[in-house]
Amino acid sequence: MTVELIAFDWDGTLMDSEARIVTCLQAAFVDLALPAPSHAAARDIIGLGLEESMLRLYPTADATLCANLIERYRQHFLVTNPTRSQLFAGVREALEQLAAHGYLLAVATGKSRVGLNLALAETDLNGFFHATRCADETCSKPNPQMLFDIMDELGVRPAATLMVGDTEYDLQMAHNAGTAAVAVCCGVHSAERLLAFQPLACLDSVSALPAWLRSVQ
Repeated sequence: MTVELIAFDWDGTLMDSEARIVTCLQAAFVDLALPAPSHAAARDIIGLGLEESMLRLYPTADATLCANLIERYRQHFLVTNPTRSQLFAGVREALEQLAAHGYLLAVATGKSRVGLNLALAETDLNGFFHATRCADETCSKPNPQMLFDIMDELGVRPAATLMVGDTEYDLQMAHNAGTAAVAVCCGVHSAERLLAFQPLACLDSVSALPAWLRSVQ
């Protein structure tokens, strides 16, 4: 394939944010006197939009409770939790190489727009991306609308688009959008789980992506 556009998931793909997300999810449930989800359950939904995440963690929640859980999570993530998540090693260098090669770069994430903007500001990565879409602006993964929006904005066909992510939600979204996908094993879903969705490759991290692309193009 000839790749023109590379769309990245954020949490677990570019940024090591698992601990902060899990802690804030658990705190949101405690705030509302609900049983906190286990670490394993909380990490498993990373990558989905917040509404979908809360409903998976608490399936009987009505609209009001779901909204309250989301509000408490955002309060912890954006205000009360001082932990700053870090980019995975080699991410910035990989993005620099990909940009220098002329690829269009994008982000398709389950984060909210406020959360992504905060992360972009903290990491100073905003200048690398030609388009970004968040779960509160369109449908949550694995619905393909995020990728459709990005491809439409940048004028790139599915056949020339590559999705890179660490969860089955990313790979399912790519399949639903008709794009190729590469998995990275640095995030929340295991390599075995990712390989079940037949990505083109399962790399250790985004840092290995430039070399892999050179090897296949």
